[in-house]
Amino acid sequence: MARVPTTVEEVVAFQAEACGRVGSRLYERILLGVLADLQAGGVCAAVLAGRGDDPYGSALALRLLGAVHRLVLEGRAPALAALYPSVGGDPTRGDPVAAFLATVEAERDEVERRIVDGVQTNEVGRSAVLVGGFGEVLRRTGLPLRLLEVGASAGLNLRADHYCYDTGSQVAGDPASPVRFAGVWEGPAPWLPDRFDVAERRGCDRSPIDATTEEGRTTLLSFVWPDQLDRITLLEAALDVAQRVPVALDRADAAEWAEARLHEHGPGAVSVVFHSIVLQYVPADRRRRLRSALEEAGRRATPAAPVAWLRMEPAGDRAELRLTLWPDGTEEVLATAGYHGRPIWWGS
Repeated sequence: MARVPTTVEEVVAFQAEACGRVGSRLYERILLGVLADLQAGGVCAAVLAGRGDDPYGSALALRLLGAVHRLVLEGRAPALAALYPSVGGDPTRGDPVAAFLATVEAERDEVERRIVDGVQTNEVGRSAVLVGGFGEVLRRTGLPLRLLEVGASAGLNLRADHYCYDTGSQVAGDPASPVRFAGVWEGPAPWLPDRFDVAERRGCDRSPIDATTEEGRTTLLSFVWPDQLDRITLLEAALDVAQRVPVALDRADAAEWAEARLHEHGPGAVSVVFHSIVLQYVPADRRRRLRSALEEAGRRATPAAPVAWLRMEPAGDRAELRLTLWPDGTEEVLATAGYHGRPIWWGS
């Protein structure tokens, strides 16, 4: 197993490599520039001073990038905006590293204030992975879904049944949705119902975001990598869906919230607790308590009141979609996928 980065420099270097591997050459270049600035004792060294003890899973490098991207989106960093595709810029027309460092210097107080915010990507592309799990739960239980998402952010993936999924052999979800997935499966696609029967949709987050507000939209967009325009387009379409599909979001601890919601479980629906790239942000003791809450609910589950735990979490170079379904307690890997949800290898 690879050693987890521990110093600020190691975290930045690791994230630079990851950005390049996942297709953001802009962020790879900027983070390599940040790394050099750290080593030279520049402005980033000052901004990130004392952050060496931040948990690796808190994604320090992405928090820095998100804080600066927010300045770009708000029109407060025109020189950098000219190089950021998310606002119409062209990164080949200047030096994004120099512009990034100058922005951090000029807006240091704001960057330091924003860097404490948790990462809130709420990646809509992950719905294309999760929906296969929802379909599998429906197929096996024949019951309406009670969707319960921990680490829900703005709840965009709680609205997954309002997106369109074209597998090549069928069209599932809402065929008129502005959020459309096609050609995302490498090989066979999962079975999906034409329409999903959702009895309830509810989520929790330590800092939930209201996707129907301008503040919420800006926060979510700030954490999308600015040269990945397909992700930005997908997010903006999902934000439009959010305007007409309400969800209930609670500010709560994941484990305590799951315990409370699962105690409300009754016959006639299947409670599906799910999350995607969330556990790294949850302390180890809370992860253990979350698992215990699910296992206890599983022991109470019956065929008329089943419980499912669906999670898309890191597993090496890909994320893994794993399902546990009670009362039987069967557990299996349904699929693997890219960390942003695409491509998807169903059944592997």
